[in-house]
Amino acid sequence: MTEHTFRLPDIGEGIAEAEIAVWLVKLGDIIREDDAICEVTTDKATVEIPAAVSGKVVWLGAEQGAVMAIGSDLIRIETDETATATAAPTIAAPDATPAPSEQAAKESKVAVETPPEPKPASPAAAVKKPAQAVPVSSPLQARGATGRPLAAPSVRGRAIGLGVDLRQVRGTGPAGRILHEDLESFVAHGGAAPSMSGKGPRLGVEDIRVTGVRRKIAERMALAKREIPHFSIIEEVEVEALEDLRAKLNARFGETRGRLTLLPLLLRALCEAVVDHPEINAHYDDAAGTITRHHGVHCGVATQTDSGLMVPVLRHTEALTLWEVAAGIKRLSQAARNRRVLPDELSGSTITVTSLGPLGAIATTPIINAPEVAIVGVNKIAVRPVWNGNTFVPRRMMNLSCSFDHRVVDGWVAAEFVQKLKTLLETPAMMFMELGND
Repeated sequence: MTEHTFRLPDIGEGIAEAEIAVWLVKLGDIIREDDAICEVTTDKATVEIPAAVSGKVVWLGAEQGAVMAIGSDLIRIETDETATATAAPTIAAPDATPAPSEQAAKESKVAVETPPEPKPASPAAAVKKPAQAVPVSSPLQARGATGRPLAAPSVRGRAIGLGVDLRQVRGTGPAGRILHEDLESFVAHGGAAPSMSGKGPRLGVEDIRVTGVRRKIAERMALAKREIPHFSIIEEVEVEALEDLRAKLNARFGETRGRLTLLPLLLRALCEAVVDHPEINAHYDDAAGTITRHHGVHCGVATQTDSGLMVPVLRHTEALTLWEVAAGIKRLSQAARNRRVLPDELSGSTITVTSLGPLGAIATTPIINAPEVAIVGVNKIAVRPVWNGNTFVPRRMMNLSCSFDHRVVDGWVAAEFVQKLKTLLETPAMMFMELGND
């Protein structure tokens, strides 16, 4: 019998610690080599950790939700012939079923070595109250001539104020009359019945521990909001020409190159706008006191997933065609939602774009993705009346909501950058000169 201790491996450059997001095994489990034993979360990704050997789990290094340093003892696995033998039936081929006597011996051995866990007490039993404490309606409750429960007018008025249906209250007074004491006891034991609207109060409370990606998001957002002096500029953009162009491109190239959404066109405009405003496509290291301006545009694309908000990075967006941008966004967003995005695809962005699509509201105030110094938010397109000099005409309009780090970006520079984006989006022919032909 040999006990192997395995440490939390190095799962990425610069990663010093990771959080145990979820254990996929428990004490006493028989596992095989390369089985996933847990998922760990860093500030860049969620990664599965595989088992290095087959055997029995005899020790876990931390509770779920705990943060461990890289190199800490993660798990201990006991390996011997017995443990290997008990694992064998889980991987045997269907036609390799052991003989009955052999099978019985193995089942007996498993029963001895891994006794069943005691069943937890029934939730109902754990919270069961004495019978007399639970308010119930009585089928023998006294009724008046109108069929209503017997109660004094003051009791009825008080019940209305409390939202209590007196038909649910057991009366203890003469002839089953409901007294004030009966009403108080009913309410005290959580028996408030539906109000006059027919809807009862929602009394449930749920505590959810903040772990994994959700906790990392909370930490990063709190740090960014606390450390970065944000200011936002919201500008209205007419997208009639942009939407007409997108419709024509999809009609011409949709079958062969894929259909375009608004986002690839916005990223194309963004790549052009930062050429004249390199201070926007930058990182700020306040500890070192340095601003790093990037020539390449590595766009972070904020993506909502079941685990929370993730920002995969489309590298060198400036060098991609419109359809390559669209394909890259689709691939990265799907990988993020399926939890298959690689750690290096979640770092290194130089500017981030965030969009809520059709839920984008009128305006937003997005939080900067540090150490970047700007973020561009896209709001929903809506038809609004626009004055053309003679009359109001319907136009498709969209607001851009951009936030900036005021430590390194001045208000005038930010306003010029937003106006450049507006100009490019309202006259999209300026964004590129050729599209190529199929």
